[in-house]
Amino acid sequence: VDQSKRADRMVERLSDAAQRAGATLVHDDFLVRENLNLVEEPHVITGGFEKEFLGLPEDVIVAVAKGHQRYFCARGPQGALAPIYLAVAGTAQNPQNVRRGNDRVMRARLSDARFFFEEDLKIGLEDRREKLAGIVFQDRLGSVLDKVERMERVVPHMAGALGLSADVCDVALEGARLCKCDLATLMVGEFPELQGEMGGEYARRQGRRAEVADVIYGHYQPKGASDATALTEPSAVVAIVDRLDTLVGCFSVGLSPTGAADPYALRRACLGVIRTVLDRGWDFSVKQSVELAYKAFAGKKLDLAEGALISKLSDFFRDRLRGVLTERYPTDVVDACLAAGYDRPTDVRDRVQALSELEQSLRSKAGEVFKRATNIAKEAPSGEPVDPKQVATSEVHDSEIAVYGALAELDGRLKQAQQARNYPAAFSAIASFAPLLGVFFEAVFVMTDEIPVRENRLRLMRAISERCSGVAHFNLLA
Repeated sequence: VDQSKRADRMVERLSDAAQRAGATLVHDDFLVRENLNLVEEPHVITGGFEKEFLGLPEDVIVAVAKGHQRYFCARGPQGALAPIYLAVAGTAQNPQNVRRGNDRVMRARLSDARFFFEEDLKIGLEDRREKLAGIVFQDRLGSVLDKVERMERVVPHMAGALGLSADVCDVALEGARLCKCDLATLMVGEFPELQGEMGGEYARRQGRRAEVADVIYGHYQPKGASDATALTEPSAVVAIVDRLDTLVGCFSVGLSPTGAADPYALRRACLGVIRTVLDRGWDFSVKQSVELAYKAFAGKKLDLAEGALISKLSDFFRDRLRGVLTERYPTDVVDACLAAGYDRPTDVRDRVQALSELEQSLRSKAGEVFKRATNIAKEAPSGEPVDPKQVATSEVHDSEIAVYGALAELDGRLKQAQQARNYPAAFSAIASFAPLLGVFFEAVFVMTDEIPVRENRLRLMRAISERCSGVAHFNLLA
């Protein structure tokens, strides 16, 4: 009755059965969940198939066993798939009869897959490209071929914006041209989950460069939250462009997610872009990238103008980026850095990481004094602060002189650190300035009755707030 106990027992029996066959179980969480709810008492039946079927790509064999039959696969001592499968049955009676039936079905399925594979190889991927015109991507956004042609227009610009080499751009462009062609193959028609894997496999076997095959396979990564992002630069570029095309197109025709409804998996697409950019450390601009993707839709009737789309998608990216970063960093630190700007995800991540590395007590103290400065600064008149001695009618407190003098040094250190994206140095400068500001608040009454002095102090608070808010809004720190 207890699902966790049943799962443990099932996995243990699967592993034991694989071991008895001289192999190791290929664990699959999906299959565990599926079989867990198909049986009350898990019994394992080991079946097999002819070794000749091992000539098929491993992904195909796994898809046949998993997709159609909910069988587990196993690997031999050398790491390759073994010619066996492991089926979970709800009864231990007549296992030989069950095995014979399972073997017949598995053999038939693998025979079909071999036929699809051999037939697909007879036609080059390039020759399948025009068939993509008959596959609808989205009613108002056109066919899959339309999507691929948009991607081809955007890839060179995206590669240039990311500062990538001409060779990387060349590979990415060739990969983008072919990346959806396997949608027109028999194999992907039968096993849609193999899109990308089959395109990459066919590309290799038909003599395409390995780098291009990697793009066809890798541009679908990450498929889920636990998947790795694309492993090569060209495939990462195409992965980003593919998802941006989907995001820009769908948002532009009113298909943005609402509540739990997200039929076009736009949240997952956005997360895929963010994760890829962060893993690569690329200086990726959401605004600039959305502009590139939007221009590729020239000629299509869209509901949103470019400016409105950029605003809407930027907020969408911000929310997804916040979710990614708060998994690893304090929420108040993430919010403080996002408030200073969120167009470039990698830049935000770098600021969040640097700020989170400051000692908690130091962050809290800085947040406290900067929150006060920011609140007071709202009443400041226009203009820059001047030397307090120039407006005072009486002696100026040393702390006010110190803060004014330190502001120029802080400004220089922040500009230099921001230009070099050396955020530890930026936050170090702010952290060293915070105690001076704290002493100032203890010793000086900002809202004095002397209007020139008061206004100069308010301008000083605004200048401090503005200088520091370029890297983080410290008033949001807890």
